[in-house]
Amino acid sequence: MGLLDRVKQNQIVPPAGSTGNGPAIATLPGAPTYTPQAAIPVAQPAAPATPGPASPSRSPVGGDLSPAFTAAKVQIHAKLIEKFADEIDSSNKPGVREKILELAEDYFRSTAMTMTKNDKERLVDSVLDDVLGLGPLEALLADPNITEIMANHPKQIYVEKSGEPILSSVTFESERQMRQVIDRIVSLVGRRVDESTPICDARLKDGSRVNVVIPPIALKGPALTIRKFAKEKWGPADIVNRFKSSSPEIMTFLRSCVRARLNILVSGGTGSGKTTLLNILSSFIPENERLITCEDAAELQLQQPHWIQLESRPPNVEGKGAVPIRELVKSCLRMRPDRIIVGECRGGEALDMLQAMNTGHDGSMSTLHANNPKEALVRLETLVLQAGQDLPSRAIRETIGSAIHLIVQQSRLRGGIRRIVSVAEITGIKDGEVQFQELFTFKQVGVNAEGKAVGYHAATGVLPIRMEHLRAEGEDVSEQLFTAGKQPPPDKLY
Repeated sequence: MGLLDRVKQNQIVPPAGSTGNGPAIATLPGAPTYTPQAAIPVAQPAAPATPGPASPSRSPVGGDLSPAFTAAKVQIHAKLIEKFADEIDSSNKPGVREKILELAEDYFRSTAMTMTKNDKERLVDSVLDDVLGLGPLEALLADPNITEIMANHPKQIYVEKSGEPILSSVTFESERQMRQVIDRIVSLVGRRVDESTPICDARLKDGSRVNVVIPPIALKGPALTIRKFAKEKWGPADIVNRFKSSSPEIMTFLRSCVRARLNILVSGGTGSGKTTLLNILSSFIPENERLITCEDAAELQLQQPHWIQLESRPPNVEGKGAVPIRELVKSCLRMRPDRIIVGECRGGEALDMLQAMNTGHDGSMSTLHANNPKEALVRLETLVLQAGQDLPSRAIRETIGSAIHLIVQQSRLRGGIRRIVSVAEITGIKDGEVQFQELFTFKQVGVNAEGKAVGYHAATGVLPIRMEHLRAEGEDVSEQLFTAGKQPPPDKLY
């Protein structure tokens, strides 16, 4: 593709709020056609909610760029590759930036082009991101307030802020640039995406989860979704005091259950915070225990030193060499684990996980997609059937009833807030059905002025049947935790 073609291609920009693979929900203000010193909203990330090292502010690269800006970028990029291809060191970002700045000054002198200081910085950052980073996505990844990046196609990128999707002014220059960014991401974890395998799960260096779908599956161009990994390590105090996702009583009880080696299943919908909660629950595990995690894309960040991390592998070009999670679970049983943590049960590995829980690996944990504890049990039974062992339903339910001790239901409520909405204890089998009782629940009582759900956590008044087990394991759990309380006053709701 020649320079003229690239310039023409970058002039074709859909209007703000246009629909791509999804409807426009909200448009960030101030995304005009590129002019010198134009302010783009995403360029100025707000201060982080908690104290910490400040992220350097930078302008986003993308949006509606002028042909002159695009032409300058193409020329400088080409000169950089021509003159310094053998000297570009990805570990020396300041050095590469200096070379780009030098070439930019040469370009301005030779073309008599004038540009403000801020626009020069944008230009240099743009070339640097294309050479060493992820192009226009770098500015979005640097914004601590953005939790998810959803590129429906090269000219439409949504971001999630405070639980709400917003149309960003940042775009890719072309489909070719977006494909280059995608290839760079998937190659970092030894994976590939092409017409024969148009769907790929990957991760960034910081652990952020990436999903890629390209044509012919994606009809309007490549689609890229990045769920950003939090820079700071969240702990139980953050869940209780900062986000109000749990009450102190629930967290105290869960800590005792983890230390007493009860098997826990974290259930919830997409984006409800299951992996974050699993990370926090794992922080209660004693450091002297040997842990093995099995995941499709490595996301768990355990703090224990005695930890082995396993990741599944897709098939190669010939369709061979795949290592699914089920094989990982089988393999780790021979690695002397004290606990096995499966990132997410999606198929037949559910059977192997349940058998491990029933055969000396108490205290194991996993996550599952389901809307409530009852549906979690039904889905777990369905996943076991996918193992292809042709087991009778009664045998599966008895296995579930003896293997799973606790289901923690995490939900994303109205307004994007995340809450632990139920803690249910499995009590056994009755009349061929797995029985459970709710110990804690979140009661939503309304919606505030910002459109976010408000309510309170409360105990149901039911004592766990495993109180004696908890005490035998040295966990002094007070019965006062399970006393049912009244609805607090309006100023105490969250």
